[in-house]
Amino acid sequence: MPHPKPTQDDIHEQALTELRSFGRRRGRKFSPRQQHLWDEVLPQVRFIELQRDRDTWLEIGFGGGEHLLWQAAHTPTVNMIGCEPFEDGVVKVLDAIEAQGLRNIQLHPDDARDLLRLLPDQSIARAFVLFPDPWPKRRHVKRRLVGSGLLRELARVLKQDAELRIGTDIADYARTMLMAFQSEPAFQWQAERPQDWQIRPQDWPQTRYEDKAVREGRRSAYLIFRRV
Repeated sequence: MPHPKPTQDDIHEQALTELRSFGRRRGRKFSPRQQHLWDEVLPQVRFIELQRDRDTWLEIGFGGGEHLLWQAAHTPTVNMIGCEPFEDGVVKVLDAIEAQGLRNIQLHPDDARDLLRLLPDQSIARAFVLFPDPWPKRRHVKRRLVGSGLLRELARVLKQDAELRIGTDIADYARTMLMAFQSEPAFQWQAERPQDWQIRPQDWPQTRYEDKAVREGRRSAYLIFRRV
């Protein structure tokens, strides 16, 4: 049975009880160019409603936008929705959208959990959560994004056989992610051998966060799940 669509009041009430899974929203003050992008370009691409005429992929926390922009350029028949609360990352993507003339990206410049609750059941064909904030201090672990709550919402919005890709360079986070998936029967881990999660697929471009992990000597885990 489909889940009832939440009202704006429902979303607001639930958001008040959730811990933030991200840090600051803005770095330095916007330049005139960045302010133009925020004021003039963002309203044109801000997510309002789902496009029903094509598959939709969702990236949660796109950071500097390297992966989001690569996927949009290489899969032009797919609509990409990118969620990112850090405004500097959003304007980087807005700059690329305007410069490259990309027409298949919609942005939600806020907490992805708000957007997930608005999406219809079985509406997303692929989702990405790549190198989310690890919150390494023990007292902050409860702020980690990937857990049972997020997985329940992703299980609801992903289509059957949809793919969910998750990346992290923090071994402890990878362990807790896999533990959370063990409690969510809607997902099946696709790894059959160590190479399946140790080697990044060719259609999974490197992000700046992964590049930093490589420079600092940390190995990354590339976890791929199927919505069963």
